[in-house]
Amino acid sequence: MTNRIEKVNSLLEHEIGKIILRDFTFSGSLVTLTHVEASANLIEAKAYISVFPEDKTDNIIETLNKGVYDVQQKINKALFMRPIPKIMFRRDTETSQAGRVEELLEKIKESDIKE
Repeated sequence: MTNRIEKVNSLLEHEIGKIILRDFTFSGSLVTLTHVEASANLIEAKAYISVFPEDKTDNIIETLNKGVYDVQQKINKALFMRPIPKIMFRRDTETSQAGRVEELLEKIKESDIKE
């Protein structure tokens, strides 16, 4: 990954995070923007979202994707760069997998203690 792409990812992550925090309300859910991946040509960027509780993830990502036009407009105003990548919200599976691994390790540790 080039240095420019890394900077764009970081910049987009910062701006999208602020917009989600300020403009969206998801009562009873913790919504986290885990990372952003812009394509090499900066045409599109995937914003990965982690949600707790997990069963609300699809609904929240659907809501974010419906509001993506407003998010895009705010990014266009905030950032002085061209082109601004088209944002797409996606489920972050890495975080839930990491949580599952932690859960399994904890169970193994507990069963070792009991023996």
